[in-house]
Amino acid sequence: MEDEIVTAAAPPETPPCAAARSGDLGIEINGFVNTGDNGNSTNRDSPEDSAIDRKNSPDEEEKIESEEPSVKKVKFSEDTAVEEEAERKVVELQNEKLSANKSSKKSKKKGKDIWSSTSKKSRKKNKTAANSNHNSNGNADDDKVLITPVAKFPDKSDDNAEMTICLSKTYKAEKIELSEDRLTASSTKGYRMVRATRGVKEGAWYFEIKVVHLGESGHTRLGWSTQKGELQAPVGYDSNSYGYRDVDGSKVHKSLRVNYAGEGYKEGDVIGFYINLPNGASYAPDPPRFVWYKGQRYACASDEKDDPPKVVPRSEILFFKNGVSQGVAFEDLQGGLYYPAASMYTLPNQPNCVVKFNFGPDFEAFPIDFNGHPFPRPMFEAPYQGYQAPIENGNPWNNITCSKE
Repeated sequence: MEDEIVTAAAPPETPPCAAARSGDLGIEINGFVNTGDNGNSTNRDSPEDSAIDRKNSPDEEEKIESEEPSVKKVKFSEDTAVEEEAERKVVELQNEKLSANKSSKKSKKKGKDIWSSTSKKSRKKNKTAANSNHNSNGNADDDKVLITPVAKFPDKSDDNAEMTICLSKTYKAEKIELSEDRLTASSTKGYRMVRATRGVKEGAWYFEIKVVHLGESGHTRLGWSTQKGELQAPVGYDSNSYGYRDVDGSKVHKSLRVNYAGEGYKEGDVIGFYINLPNGASYAPDPPRFVWYKGQRYACASDEKDDPPKVVPRSEILFFKNGVSQGVAFEDLQGGLYYPAASMYTLPNQPNCVVKFNFGPDFEAFPIDFNGHPFPRPMFEAPYQGYQAPIENGNPWNNITCSKE
């Protein structure tokens, strides 16, 4: 029997089962019917049209099933094929990434091991060479000196051996105003600090401050400060200063207020400040080393190997009000230079808070009795502590390393 070729223009005349009647097996894939060995195929408009044709000829379908029960009809949709293709590509990309990562790890391992030797002798040689390089670098670092820029440098116009102690023009907050004799200080708004030009590190010393003007909103914190005391903060703000507060007479250190005198002081009162540092020079740190380097003022930074600050045994600070002792305020002070210091405060648009220093020898309210404490010397006798070592235009030390902090 000859095969019949059915075109899309005459689907009613030739039902879809005609190819099966010819004795060939037909498998339908996306609208095409493969008729077997003879290679003839039938093109239909759509899978929906073939379904309608099957409904119109149920007898023919029964004959096909009875004659060839092994025939299977397979259908594939275009959407399913696209999804499978996309999944296949994703899997391929993932496999490529995994293989690339593995190859990179292998290359890194090879790179690490490429210069290493497997023999024990060569390992020992490499180890000794590394140690020698490390030691040589360490020796070079030891010869270097770390220096940092100094914003405030000792100045002969601020203090020198021919002058007497007064308030420093350098070591003060910018907003603090000084009198011509540099014994009176005034300030407004926030707390700011000023300290004297000279400090002490050994023995018993004394000075006075008179509260000249507080006004409605003025307050003061007066006392002692080291070289590291913060100038833009009140006395007692950090561990480098010790203060006496006017509001309730409390003592202040590290910003902690502790009850001390029981009552504060007011405008017109004279406050006395006493410090005792027995044998304090042996506990004081080494003085800073200053240098000129390339036209800039620098200080040599402290070595990390230096010992921590040492506490001076039996050291103490006492405060007096109008010649009357308020008791011991602080004990066990760290070694170093201690400077007379004051900080003032007022609200904005208020008159300045004013205090006046008296370093002696003529005091207004000098205590009659120090209750067994060593008799002090007036701060007027404090020695000049300026940096007098000659500095030429250059570097007095070799191998200086700059640190711009």
